[in-house]
Amino acid sequence: MKLSLQRFRLPLARPFTISRGTLTSQEAVVCQLELDGQTGLGEVTANTYYDHSLDSIEASIEKVRPLVESYRFGHPEDLWQQLCEQLSDDYFALSAIDIAAQDLFARLQGKRCYEVWGLDASSVCPSSYTIAIDTIDVMLEKLAERPGWPVYKIKLGTGDDLEIVRQLREATDAVFRVDANCGWTASETVDKSLALAELGVEFIEQPLPADASQADQRQVYEKTALPIIADENCLVESDVEQCQGRFHGINVKLCKCGGLTPAVRMLRQARALGLQTMVGCMIESSIGISAGAQLLPLLDYADLDGAILLAQEPATGVTIDRGQIAFSDLPGCGAALKQTIDDEVVWRQQAPSAPSNVN
Repeated sequence: MKLSLQRFRLPLARPFTISRGTLTSQEAVVCQLELDGQTGLGEVTANTYYDHSLDSIEASIEKVRPLVESYRFGHPEDLWQQLCEQLSDDYFALSAIDIAAQDLFARLQGKRCYEVWGLDASSVCPSSYTIAIDTIDVMLEKLAERPGWPVYKIKLGTGDDLEIVRQLREATDAVFRVDANCGWTASETVDKSLALAELGVEFIEQPLPADASQADQRQVYEKTALPIIADENCLVESDVEQCQGRFHGINVKLCKCGGLTPAVRMLRQARALGLQTMVGCMIESSIGISAGAQLLPLLDYADLDGAILLAQEPATGVTIDRGQIAFSDLPGCGAALKQTIDDEVVWRQQAPSAPSNVN
């Protein structure tokens, strides 16, 4: 099996701001695995919040190149287990390889990934569209630019959080979800949940810092007027059980948990524990988004708009029209690199990376 890597800079259509910072472009590495005339694709982005640069990710992948290229290709779970022993400190790198392996495995069978997993995608939830932090006028402009979505995810963590939601509510009757990205205190979360519930908000994602005390987490869990979904507190498989009794649901992101292989297990475990399930994304191309979309049959909520936020991208894959997700005709995850890539989407083989802390 042949392994190759490419770097891409993904320019955003608009600056993207959350409580931790602002992003104008995203850098990503695409992992390709080739075998028997088929190619599997996996993508992961750099992120300073989790201390992963493109240089560190690529170094980790190079460390396991001999294992990957000599692997007698069987089920991706077997490869994931072997890689996990060597990449336990870099799940971002592990995710890129695992997504490519799952994609390749399904392509070799002429099936989509969810079909290989025995899932039915005939009826799936829609994706939300994210309104990043900005002035209220600009946030209203962003909403107006994407009319007709059934669900909008609003990034919060400002001094005007409730006023933002009030003014956006006047512009649409769509469902709202809010994401504070660790920006609130426990008492603030409880208080705001009451007002947000009256404004038609469905749930609050990760209001407290990831290192918040168990007492604060339980206070919010017991007193909130809205469900609380864990993001930064649910990174890997062992976190799922820890979320029970502290959160009402989990948001799984492939780069954080190590790829599709553990993501399937996490979502199935969450459902068995009575937790609501969600898959989110970074700002990434259609390669990463198409991988996340394979998990739709296991989800209550989806946030897969990362590629829509881009001005240019190097790939095609699943499409999302006003929240409705359509799979491509290709097997595997369904993504493909474009034959012609715009100059703005730059591949840089040796240049230093500029990772983001936005997710």
